[in-house]
Amino acid sequence: MGEDKRLRAVVALAQAMAAAQTPRESWRAAAAGACRALAGSFAALSVWERDLGRLKVLVNVGKRAPDEEEFPDGESYPVHQFPEITEFLHERWAGGVGPSAWVETVEGPAGPGTEGYCHQRVAALRRRGRGSCVIAPVVLHGRAWGELYVARPAGAEVFRTRDAEFATVLAAVVAAGIAQSERLEEARRLAFTDPLTGLANRRAVDVRLGEAVERHKADGTVVSLVVCDLNGLKRVNDTQGHAVGDRLLERFGSVLSLCGAILPGILAARLGGDEFCLLAVGPPADDVVKVAGELCHRAAGLDLGEGVACGVASTQDPIGSVRSPRRLFRLADAAQYRAKAEGSLGPVVAGRAGPGDPVVRLADRPPAADAATGERRRIRGR
Repeated sequence: MGEDKRLRAVVALAQAMAAAQTPRESWRAAAAGACRALAGSFAALSVWERDLGRLKVLVNVGKRAPDEEEFPDGESYPVHQFPEITEFLHERWAGGVGPSAWVETVEGPAGPGTEGYCHQRVAALRRRGRGSCVIAPVVLHGRAWGELYVARPAGAEVFRTRDAEFATVLAAVVAAGIAQSERLEEARRLAFTDPLTGLANRRAVDVRLGEAVERHKADGTVVSLVVCDLNGLKRVNDTQGHAVGDRLLERFGSVLSLCGAILPGILAARLGGDEFCLLAVGPPADDVVKVAGELCHRAAGLDLGEGVACGVASTQDPIGSVRSPRRLFRLADAAQYRAKAEGSLGPVVAGRAGPGDPVVRLADRPPAADAATGERRRIRGR
């Protein structure tokens, strides 16, 4: 490949990675761009998981073997099978300049000083009908992050030293693209995460709830929202300080996350201040109400605060048509206000009333329950 073509290939790779919106898109763009640039038939991008001692494949592109998936869940290899990478796996390089790429063929590793290398890669080439490959370490933040692997089929021209040199350049471009992708992912995480509790924030709920309501309108998917108000936070802040109040928020956040994990796919979030919520998409309303009940029970057992007021609204209950996220929020919030006003120990559910759904009030709680959770506390309104 001429210098002009290689320059264009580098530019195309950088542009494709810059346009990626998710890590997966970035991985695919990296592997596909390198495969085209090196005139390969197959390429993979892998990450070295130091804590697990393995090389994990993130993406496979091009002509894949029957045992190769585009985004494999479990394709990984023990690092000890690749002694050629253990030499620099834990090294650091100033300026991000790391080890150079190298070539291997079905005849065995190529290049000086490679005679003692393990033939794991050679066996893989033969098993998958490939004739040669080039492996380029990807260095990120001065550390070996993973590797870029490009192969050609058996019978095709094998990779040469000049290809390895070019692959080293491509790996540097890939590293820059991955760094950008990680920064974007971190920015998204911060934008949708409550910094104190680590739960999702109101923005994340608005986005997810909007998508959920659209699904509900399209195919009837059940959408349920649990809105909670943590009782007694102001009293804790006023009498014990905001540091203790923050500890109460963090503890309740952990309880909320734990209860949310009872059902698959529930989003646990802090809306702001002392308000939290659970958003469930798919599970039956009764299952969500049970989770809300468990949440109330666990919150009452915290050594700080005064329990939680909890309201539930679900599209599966008789609440009328839900055409917008705002309506479901209003219904759940109104149920939560009712729970607080009535001193309910359990969740109040929008659209449910009557003998079949009694509201348990604090005054109705037996003395034994008070002894288990501390002295009797009167839940105040807002």
